[in-house]
Amino acid sequence: MSDFMARVYVTPRPSVRDPEGSTIMEGLHQLGFSGVQMVRAGRYFEIMLQAGDSHQAEQTVDLMCRKLLANPVVEQYRFDLQLEATSE
Repeated sequence: MSDFMARVYVTPRPSVRDPEGSTIMEGLHQLGFSGVQMVRAGRYFEIMLQAGDSHQAEQTVDLMCRKLLANPVVEQYRFDLQLEATSE
């Protein structure tokens, strides 16, 4: 078994209204950041997991996203997976 670090990014689908992102953008404009044209708010997760290989780790993280971390109706997700160096 190997240790993997998954970095998961969950964001609203482009077609879904993002009131949190709109509020943040308005605040940035009020602070003088007039060049900001769009903000989409989302969530970020770091998950350390063990798996037999990178393919198994990818499948596991994808399943976690589909079952719990993201609502597939209104959100999209992506993740990066990195093999962690062992300290042995």
